[in-house]
Amino acid sequence: MATGRPTHPADRGRPANRGRGIPEATVARLPLYLRALTALSERSVPTVSSEELASAAGVNSAKLRKDFSYLGSYGTRGVGYDVEYLVYQISRELGLTQDWPVVIVGIGNLGHALANYGGFASRGFRVAALLDADHAVVGTTAAGLPVRHMDELEDIVEEEQVSIGVITTPPGAAQQVCDRLVAAGVTSILNFAPTVLSVPDGVDVRKVDLSIELQILAFHEQRKSGEEGAEQAAAPAPAKASAPARAAAKLRRTAATATTAAAGTDGDLPAVMPA
Repeated sequence: MATGRPTHPADRGRPANRGRGIPEATVARLPLYLRALTALSERSVPTVSSEELASAAGVNSAKLRKDFSYLGSYGTRGVGYDVEYLVYQISRELGLTQDWPVVIVGIGNLGHALANYGGFASRGFRVAALLDADHAVVGTTAAGLPVRHMDELEDIVEEEQVSIGVITTPPGAAQQVCDRLVAAGVTSILNFAPTVLSVPDGVDVRKVDLSIELQILAFHEQRKSGEEGAEQAAAPAPAKASAPARAAAKLRRTAATATTAAAGTDGDLPAVMPA
């Protein structure tokens, strides 16, 4: 059930921006800003400049100001942005000012880890149910919740008004689970299974594939290694001394050897050199 929060005082007198289209790229960055702002809020920082917030979020300040303009938030010159208001404003835009029931399907190692993740509740998400088809898993508990059988999926979605499903099954079962979630009324799916899901129009799927992320990192590591190798190959080789220079160096070494031989046992030159 939705639990809307009261209007923030700073919203009074401001035009509503809910109908304005926000680019997908901006939407993807809003959680980054929210994470950085939440950290500032926990340290009781009242205001933040666009440069400081952009650095904390890993973007440039011009992009941040453009993103915030879609929210109708422009900050105050010489002061910056009000941290608490931005936390509220971005949370509202992301739909985090209400309670979102979530079901997790597939309670293996990853499913257990997600069920025990403490960040869901603080960000507006409530794990309503854990589901699995394995009778050896059904009846066990994770994060204080009992694992229920997949046969209960449709009833749970209806009773809990679930609109978000999380799939952590093996790849072979993911599409079938997805189809059942969609048929039950779930319209947003977070997919951790390493497979591409087919969904009808009106259903949003976000895919989290750890192997792909590691492959991208491997690409960057290989490129960095290649650049280092190219720099080493491009470095000029030590110049080879000419024949006269080599002869002069040999003569200097011979003279140094003779001087050392004439030195005393403690390495000092004798007081009187032979005539």
